[in-house]
Amino acid sequence: MSTNAKIAIGGVALGLFLWIWLPFWAVVLIVVGVPTAAYLTLDPSQRRRLRRITRKELGR
Repeated sequence: MSTNAKIAIGGVALGLFLWIWLPFWAVVLIVVGVPTAAYLTLDPSQRRRLRRITRKELGR
C-alpha cells in the first residue's frame, strides 16, 4: 500500500471520528483549515515547487 493511500485512509478514519463527536461546522473547519494552514506556512519557493510537482503528477 502506498504512502498516499495510507494517508487517505487515516484522513477518512479521522474525519468519521470527528463527525461523530463534533458538530458539523467544527469538522468542516478542521478539514479545510488544517491543510490551508499547512500551505500558508510554506515559504514562496516551497509553494512554487509544490504547484509545479502537482501539475507534473497530473499529466502522468
